[in-house]
Amino acid sequence: MKIFVAGATGAIGHRLVPALVNTGHAVIGMTRSSNKTASLRAQGAEPVVADGLDSKAVMSAIQHAAPDVVVHELTAIPPRLNIRKFDHDFALTNRLRTEGTDNLLAAARAAGVRRFVAQSYAAWPYARQGGTVKTEEDPLDSDPPRALRETLAAIRHVESAVLGSGIESIVLRYGAFYGPGTSIGEGGSVPEDLRQRHFPVVGNGGGVWSFIHIDDAAQGTLAAIDRGSHGIYNIVDDDPAPVSEWLPQLAAAISAPPPHHVPALVGRLAIGESGIVMMTEIRGASNAKAKRELGWKLIWPSWREGFRKGLAEPHRSVA
Repeated sequence: MKIFVAGATGAIGHRLVPALVNTGHAVIGMTRSSNKTASLRAQGAEPVVADGLDSKAVMSAIQHAAPDVVVHELTAIPPRLNIRKFDHDFALTNRLRTEGTDNLLAAARAAGVRRFVAQSYAAWPYARQGGTVKTEEDPLDSDPPRALRETLAAIRHVESAVLGSGIESIVLRYGAFYGPGTSIGEGGSVPEDLRQRHFPVVGNGGGVWSFIHIDDAAQGTLAAIDRGSHGIYNIVDDDPAPVSEWLPQLAAAISAPPPHHVPALVGRLAIGESGIVMMTEIRGASNAKAKRELGWKLIWPSWREGFRKGLAEPHRSVA
């Protein structure tokens, strides 16, 4: 198939493009930077330069490419986030999830694209009531902390716009990324903060996180492109875990000192309400549907081994 990847040089796009090429797909990779076209060609993709917020450029690029599938991986997440100002730091990403999504969908409809695959998120948006591990049928948070409201609204927009577009569409709710090119990877901000003991366990550390190695995210996306059905899939690993469990193990995996433990009242001064929620209240996600329907097999079924062996770039990409 001919596949148009918007956000082809981002963290997941960088792993997805070669995976698509290696399985025989013809790939057109969209980037907003002309400096990145050479790397796309080296991966075997045809590069196109366009800004996802430029509706005319997106329309021209997709109509010229005439792809079978459009994959929406557009984000602009800074390498270091201020949890207290989450919506501020996600402002451009939120525009890409609203305006950018609408631009891609309009162009896809005009070009007769038969399938649209879009990035969403599973690591914190689920409702913070009931069980600790959520399925695709469970509701998202109806009352998120103030600093997360615009970001969750943008996530909702992606999902509703894509699934209601009239195109056969798939929404992938990824877990928290780790591995090469992510904030939880070699040289990323999270290992740096852990080594400096700037990333404590706050309160009871009971917030349950679902992770996904960036190569498993790429393979899950490839499986969804080839075998997915209209709807939502959680693309997460097998092992949702509370902060109190995974954060010390991440520190040990990178030979950092054990994280401090601080009371929630003290932690709130540093990370605000949104940080407290992520540390103590969020829910994990189940990957049962994706594994069952997509025939998806994980390289790193658990972050436990993934943290020990999968944070750095391998000698030969598993993708």
